Amino acid sequence: MDRTTSIALGSVVVAAVVLALKFLAYLLTGSVALYSDALESIINVAAALAALIALRVAVRPADANHPYGHTKAEYFSAVAEGVLIVLAAVSIAREALPALQHPRAVDAAPAGLLVNLGASVLNALWAGVLLRAGRAARSVALLADGRHILTDVVTSIGVLLGVLLARLTGLHWLDPLLALLVALNILWSGWALMRESVGGLMDAAVDPTTEARLRQAMSEHAEGALEMHDLRTRHAGRMTFVEFHLVVPGAMSVQEAHTICDRLEDAIRAELEGAAVTIHVEPQDKAKHHGVLVI
Repeated sequence: MDRTTSIALGSVVVAAVVLALKFLAYLLTGSVALYSDALESIINVAAALAALIALRVAVRPADANHPYGHTKAEYFSAVAEGVLIVLAAVSIAREALPALQHPRAVDAAPAGLLVNLGASVLNALWAGVLLRAGRAARSVALLADGRHILTDVVTSIGVLLGVLLARLTGLHWLDPLLALLVALNILWSGWALMRESVGGLMDAAVDPTTEARLRQAMSEHAEGALEMHDLRTRHAGRMTFVEFHLVVPGAMSVQEAHTICDRLEDAIRAELEGAAVTIHVEPQDKAKHHGVLVI
């Protein structure tokens, strides 16, 4: 089991502990807002399980049926997490709307609030672990899980403040109102997550900043070539595929052209660790901008 999969397994354990703590906090207070917070934690458990399964599939090597590998499996877990988040938002709204019409007093028991706060602190610490590991491994699944948990932390803090405010002011409608705001926040988080993941499934290109870095690195290491054109990039989980045409003098030997290609591949992988690079070598009569080294 590699480090990424181990962290995903740890995420399942942490999510289960946080879920138990938040439901205990709800039972101690009877707060609809804390109930909505606990419901979102069910999604965290499901999302952590989906990420673990996806990561186990994603690390499988390429085979005859999947010659480009299995790295896109991470996007499926991120999309599934987005769908679950939306369902959680709907469930929270169904619980909060009747309570908003008929507000009731909330028992802001200190023990319940402290339990919820403890769960939020644990979530915040684990979100930091997931985001660092996700960036280091360029793992879509870990980053999606980390961002979702971070959103959950912000939501939980808002809920705790709302419950305290409702208790102190006697405005009991603040509790279900906070629950509805939680639902809207979760809905936005789910939409953003699905949009990003679907972009990966649709072979979205690298961002403009990364592409500019690639172009610069390629231009600096293409000595001996005449031109580069038709640059194409796409993401597949933690993998990035880079393809382009390299125009060289017609009289250049295969060995010399191969040396340029090796130099370019090294430069690209220095910018994008583990990038899969495909270079199509062409003679000079295929150039699109004669005498100019362009991408």
